[in-house]
Amino acid sequence: METGDKKYYKIREVAELTGLPLSTLRFWEQKFTIIKPRRNDRGTRFYTVSDIEKIKMVYYLVKEKGLKLDAAQEQLKHNHDGVSRHAAAVDRLKAIRKELVAMLDALNRLR
Repeated sequence: METGDKKYYKIREVAELTGLPLSTLRFWEQKFTIIKPRRNDRGTRFYTVSDIEKIKMVYYLVKEKGLKLDAAQEQLKHNHDGVSRHAAAVDRLKAIRKELVAMLDALNRLR
């Protein structure tokens, strides 16, 4: 889930970055008060990098830790910094794992 240099992302781009369906993003926007994308006059959502980071934290709590939505909301409310650090660490570990798997595949092709 790597963001680029853009200032704003449309919902479809966020869905591609996070691997989440559009409907889930819309639903989480209603359930989690920390996710507040900006909207233009036509209602188009524009997510900042900060919004995407918050979505990643919710993803970590709900999809990876298996918390119910209410429990995830409480975690974010009472331990926002801790959740943020854990989600970032998991993201980094996934990137490292991906890189290591690519290296292992490259080594296996050389044999």
